[in-house]
Amino acid sequence: AQYPCINPKKQSKKKYQNSGVIHLTELKIFQRPSFLEFVYGGMQINFTVGIDFTGSNGNPANPTSLHYINPYQPNEYMQAIQAVGNVCQDYDTDKLFPALGFGAKLPDGQVSMEFAINFNPSNPYCAGIAGVLEAYKACIQRVTLYGPTNVAPIIYHVARFAEQAQKEEAEKGAHAYFILLLLTDGIITDMDRTRDAIVYASGLPMSLIIVGVGEADFSDMNFLDGDNGTLKGANGRPALRDIVQFVPFRDFKKTTGAELARHVLAEVPQQVVQYYEIRKIPPKPRPTQT
Repeated sequence: AQYPCINPKKQSKKKYQNSGVIHLTELKIFQRPSFLEFVYGGMQINFTVGIDFTGSNGNPANPTSLHYINPYQPNEYMQAIQAVGNVCQDYDTDKLFPALGFGAKLPDGQVSMEFAINFNPSNPYCAGIAGVLEAYKACIQRVTLYGPTNVAPIIYHVARFAEQAQKEEAEKGAHAYFILLLLTDGIITDMDRTRDAIVYASGLPMSLIIVGVGEADFSDMNFLDGDNGTLKGANGRPALRDIVQFVPFRDFKKTTGAELARHVLAEVPQQVVQYYEIRKIPPKPRPTQT
């Protein structure tokens, strides 16, 4: 099959025939699997929460603080965790979620960019989203908000688990995908290292959702979201695929939590399918009902 390429502006010229010919030499038809086919095949979504405990959030004892615990109204951090987590937990059978914090001074005086908010580093898992919220409320009473806003350590933390899952794909197939919900109130201070961490994670079964809390300037966050071009690391290495979705919470204050969740999770199914396409791993067969 041959298809001449015709330039309408040149058609009026007497000797003009075409601007080239496209030859169709091969055609392949394949069915792209859906996100739900991977889920039905047993793929688990592993959901992790990362929370910003830096000083710019304001003193938690002050009602103007983004970390203020109001007994009658959940703060923005709690609302975002609940909205996104309630959707993700339906794709996780054990419903045990690691919850990590960064930018705080811990009770022992150490400043940490990666700590379990239940203060159990060997078992940072919380039982359900309700457990994450309870651990968060207890944690805010014990830590001192500090800084800086370094998020790369938590991205690398989740990426290590995603890398281990990737190594098991030869035996287990499409079995595990990781989502990190990162909540922060301001400008990232380790931007170059964060870019490198995202580029590294882009080749792993992992997606990153960033929710900006408060009224800060989040223009750098939009840069991390690869919608306007391929994100590159500090060394120029491009991301293998777009795995970041950023939204400012303030855009959803007047809507429901379901609307926030719908928006931030909208790209995840496509990211899952794209990852396994690149890896040439099909969904596992759906278990037969007995």
